[in-house]
Amino acid sequence: MEQQGVIPQNEKSDKGPGAPEISRHTPMMQQYLRIKAQHPDMLLFYRMGDFYEMFYDDAERAARLLDITLTTRGASAGEAIRMAGVPYHAVDQYLAKLVRLGESVAICEQIGDPNTSKGPVERQVTRIVTPGTLTDSALLDDKRDNLLLALHVHRATVGLAWLSLASGRFAVMEIVVADLANELERLRPSEILVADAAELPQLANGDAAVKRLPPWYFDFDAARRNLCRQFETLDLSGFGAAGLTSAVAAAGALLEYARSTQGTTIVHVKSLTVEQERAFVRMDPATRRNLEISETIRGEAAPTLLSLLDTCATGMGSRLLRHALHHPLRDREVLELRLAAVAAVMGDTGRGIYSALHEILRTCVDVERITARIALKSARPRDLSGLRDTLASLPELTAVVATALTPRLAALAAALAPQDDLTALLSAAIRPEPAAVLREGGVIADGFDAELDELRAIQTNCGAFLMELEAREKSRTGIPNLKVEYNRVHGFYIEVTRAQADRVPDDYRRRQTLKNAERYITPELKTFEDKALSAQERALAREKFLYEKLLDDLAAHIPQLQRAAAALAELDMLATFAERAAVLDWASPEFADEPLIEVEAGRHPVVEGQVEHFIANDAQLSSARQMLLVTGPNMGGKSTYMRQVALIALLACCGSFVPAKRARLGPIDQIYTRIGAADDLAGGRSTFMVEMTEAAYILHHATAESLVLMDEIGRGTSTFDGLALAWAIARHLVEKNKSLTLFATHYFELTRLAEEFRQVVNVHLDAVEHKDRIVFLHSVEEGPANQSYGLQVAQLAGVPAAVIRAARRNLALLEEHGLTPGPQRDLFAATASAAPDATAVEDHAAMRLLRDTNPDALSPKEALDLLYRLRRQLDD
Repeated sequence: MEQQGVIPQNEKSDKGPGAPEISRHTPMMQQYLRIKAQHPDMLLFYRMGDFYEMFYDDAERAARLLDITLTTRGASAGEAIRMAGVPYHAVDQYLAKLVRLGESVAICEQIGDPNTSKGPVERQVTRIVTPGTLTDSALLDDKRDNLLLALHVHRATVGLAWLSLASGRFAVMEIVVADLANELERLRPSEILVADAAELPQLANGDAAVKRLPPWYFDFDAARRNLCRQFETLDLSGFGAAGLTSAVAAAGALLEYARSTQGTTIVHVKSLTVEQERAFVRMDPATRRNLEISETIRGEAAPTLLSLLDTCATGMGSRLLRHALHHPLRDREVLELRLAAVAAVMGDTGRGIYSALHEILRTCVDVERITARIALKSARPRDLSGLRDTLASLPELTAVVATALTPRLAALAAALAPQDDLTALLSAAIRPEPAAVLREGGVIADGFDAELDELRAIQTNCGAFLMELEAREKSRTGIPNLKVEYNRVHGFYIEVTRAQADRVPDDYRRRQTLKNAERYITPELKTFEDKALSAQERALAREKFLYEKLLDDLAAHIPQLQRAAAALAELDMLATFAERAAVLDWASPEFADEPLIEVEAGRHPVVEGQVEHFIANDAQLSSARQMLLVTGPNMGGKSTYMRQVALIALLACCGSFVPAKRARLGPIDQIYTRIGAADDLAGGRSTFMVEMTEAAYILHHATAESLVLMDEIGRGTSTFDGLALAWAIARHLVEKNKSLTLFATHYFELTRLAEEFRQVVNVHLDAVEHKDRIVFLHSVEEGPANQSYGLQVAQLAGVPAAVIRAARRNLALLEEHGLTPGPQRDLFAATASAAPDATAVEDHAAMRLLRDTNPDALSPKEALDLLYRLRRQLDD
């Protein structure tokens, strides 16, 4: 969904054509229209009492999106006011729905005092909620990062900058335009910022909201100054970003936009990371989809690799796990440290410390996101109480980690060192069980502030004073049923029945007359009322002041909190890796320097959990065994076998144990898959076109260190075209790319590649027939398959028996008239009648004449004569 950032010159954009001049509106609507003109591309939530109201076009739009009532009230400038509203106490649920729909919302609050305002109460936009700038826990998915991304095209380079405002992670990179779709799929931003004039077709099919900004947002010089000011540095050299013109321009635009939405400085964004493509194992969108890393091919959350692995105790750990699976590493040193930590947490017998770690981590709050809210001054009272309790649990957590120290675990333990001064501050300042929101009071702990304690004492002692006053007045007046009470409308009062009204003293002043009673106030009670009611207001104001000061004081601790949050997330992920390895019987992978993949008894991690008995299989790939040509029946397990090899490689590059008895892997720079396809109707591409596009990308980018999966390439066109393409693609992968390749096919002719190239090996998944039925063995064996069992699989699928019988008859006819004897037809083998004798060809007169001719010595006329002679000899 695209949002235009163009501000109109008047209010007509909000009300539609022919809107009256703003001066003809009522004062309140004039105020609304002026504020709305500053945010024309957003819904404006305009606070009125206990509701956020929307007017005119905003009201119609909100009513449609939120399924709320659209109504008309009153009139302004001679026109009925269309309006719709949502309760302020339930606003989060409506904001969450709008954000999911890609909408942005400007929140306009009352900041003036209604009692002193002569006109409309002063209002202003205090925050802007957009899909990419969420920080409130009620609006965020706790298991997924929420990214705001900006991109800027400069010549042939695209600069990318992305920020997780909820964590403070800020990164940039530069890529070529052709790789943009891959990076957007990898990062999955919630909102994309781009200049007005930018034309990028890659943005059309994404799920992210697209926000177009004026080009000046992307000015390089202004961006560089803003970034240096944010990081308090002289230049960007220390981050390695000095020469990244496009990326710096994008980062500057992103930072300016994020500041404008939050209405405050973003103090928790402390550094900039320059990402390099070579740091991660690259995967294109098709590969991420085909391997079902975090979404099934149907777009569901389970069953996937992530759903199998994610037993994390915290949202921080789940988010890091998702990031790790989509960003497998190439740095072997980091992977070795991570694997050693997983082994230590798992323990020698599989009964390690992961259970103890998870038990403590389950009590921890989301320190990462709470830290961001502290920086943005939006942390709620229970955020701080949860943070206090989490910090108090760190000594116990580090004590458990200390029992299984490795270099990586030692570094994490150091980052989780107790922060005694911060824990003490929060313990002293926040009540053990504070109120949910600050406006209710009851947040600041007793004893933290003397003035607040005094004001609270007045409220606390109110009941005792009223009881004492009631007893004194009964004694003074002799009225036994006299009552001293309070209500919100009339405040404090003395109530006397109508029958006793003539006995009240002269200092009683009537406050209210009821049917059977009179209510009075006395000078003493009035003095107490003023003191008590003002004490409540003053206590709330004092709490608000103390809370805001506390947030200011906590800002100095943000760096330590960010380090602790990162350590908690990684420790949670490592404990999860250990728990999964122990429960699922996974093994630690080994690494080699030369390109190879050796898997002993490998399993598909997700499919294994979906079937009763999974058959484990080996896989051997190396420079001497570069391509495995996988044949076998449909439903035999070819795709599962290929995917499991890729998933084992992926998990190893994440620092996880793998589903195999043993696995050894060489360097892997990219993983590519060409498995299955569907029409791209929106893009006007057929299934075959999608397949060829993916294959072309692989052929252009795969290297000798890449893992390539090709499944039944060449479908969707004629048999001969498909076979010819499959043959040529396989040869190219072997001769040019030299990638480690698993190539599944039903073209039996391709198995002859093993005769031409020694590094091509045939393997097949076996099946046997039993009483006109097929039994899949799912075991990988050396050599090619002997048949495809297509009719048997069709029978299993429920194709009517009459159709199967007709297919058998047609198959027999085809084999009799169109095929040579053998299990399958070889389209590349010439028939016996068509194959010429090699000796006869060599002794032919035309061949002898060609051998005796020197073409360089012929004139044009002689060459033409020679051509005619050759033609006559061939015809003889």
